[in-house]
Amino acid sequence: MRMDDLRRKDVINLFNGGYMGHVADLDFDPDSSQMKGLIIYGRLRWFGLLGREDDVVIRWEDVEVIGDDSILVRYRQYGGKGRRPEPKREE
Repeated sequence: MRMDDLRRKDVINLFNGGYMGHVADLDFDPDSSQMKGLIIYGRLRWFGLLGREDDVVIRWEDVEVIGDDSILVRYRQYGGKGRRPEPKREE
């Protein structure tokens, strides 16, 4: 599988069923030639004018399934701040 194939897949968290984004980069250890994790860019703040939130790094051990359309992960915040849940809209 190529990096371009991974970038097109949605990353879904199995703990809360939430959409996390798309794979932006890979964390790769060149010394051991092993994959260490996936990196997802942080969300834009105020249409990108205020920058981005912190990037999310998902350890390779937390990747459960890489399917045709999505990647299922078991992501928990390991110290540091993680993503805030989307606000619920009342209709």
